[in-house]
Amino acid sequence: MSEVPAAGGEAAALKEAAAVLASGGTVAFPTETVYGLGADARNTAAVEAIFAAKGRPSDNPLIVHIADMSQLNGLVTEVNETARRLMEAFWPGPLTLVLPVAEGAVSPRVTAGLSTVGVRMPAHDVALRLIAAAGCPVAAPSANRSGRPSPTLASHVGEDLSGRIDGIVDGGPTGVGLESTVVEAGRDGVVTVLRPGGITVEQLARVAGAGVRLDAALQPEAEAGGGAAPGPAAAPRAPGMKYTHYAPQGVLRIVRGSADRVADRIRAELAAAAARGEKTGVLAFDERLPSYRADCALSLGREAELETAAHRLYAALRRFDECGVTYILAEACPEEGLGSAVMNRLLKAAGHRVIEAGGDLD
Repeated sequence: MSEVPAAGGEAAALKEAAAVLASGGTVAFPTETVYGLGADARNTAAVEAIFAAKGRPSDNPLIVHIADMSQLNGLVTEVNETARRLMEAFWPGPLTLVLPVAEGAVSPRVTAGLSTVGVRMPAHDVALRLIAAAGCPVAAPSANRSGRPSPTLASHVGEDLSGRIDGIVDGGPTGVGLESTVVEAGRDGVVTVLRPGGITVEQLARVAGAGVRLDAALQPEAEAGGGAAPGPAAAPRAPGMKYTHYAPQGVLRIVRGSADRVADRIRAELAAAAARGEKTGVLAFDERLPSYRADCALSLGREAELETAAHRLYAALRRFDECGVTYILAEACPEEGLGSAVMNRLLKAAGHRVIEAGGDLD
């Protein structure tokens, strides 16, 4: 697998990568969120190569990336006023809009049989130049093996997909560190969040004409496994809605509650895990991290700066694997702003295993 740098011979590297995409190949490339694994969204064989490389379930739809608003022509049948306002406010950026797809515009493997397609314009110069040079809409999920933590470095892509894809464009570390927010914009002005991400509910609310609501699959009872999420026969309406994602190889549990109780419970759980021979890990905020004794202790930054937690999360989960950690405890974070997306990813990575501090395992 060739690895082409995005700096130093950058133009030639992007030209080479664009040619691979245009000829039906697969290329991993950086965005402002995570690294994506791209292919021509119109080419079924190329899109199937994404699914094969990732081991991705076939009913999990893909997001289509564009470099210019003109690419919406022929790709979707309608952009309502609410959707247009969101594009004006947040594109380029970490926001995916689910729109009615034009017949034959993309491979049916992209939409997973739905009548809609998720579209976004990444806020990353390398990504935009690559998509423009390829001359096609680019279907691109995260460039990792399905279920693994998403890649925020080119080296993460290599760890998961070496020998499975045609190339990597190395653009250095990504910025946001979590995937895009996925929304549906109603004609009535209501915006429905299907997956939290780099654009927060609060940011959306400042633009939406009639408010923002969370999809039923994101309600607390569904996140806890209460049944509102898509079932086995239901096709997910957006990526990340149905399957466990982002998981490290060791057992991960989230500890939730007041700060003091969380710290006490984590210390007790770490001691018990060490006594039974586990290699322990802890993922915590700087305010309490020094008080924990673990084989691998990783920082989420300061609790008031959740942008740092978002940026560090996936790399930390991969670091636990590198250290051979078998039992991991993570502090929960407030679910306001970007914390909603951080907790969404943590819960999926943990398989919704939550320890309520002061109580029993949920």
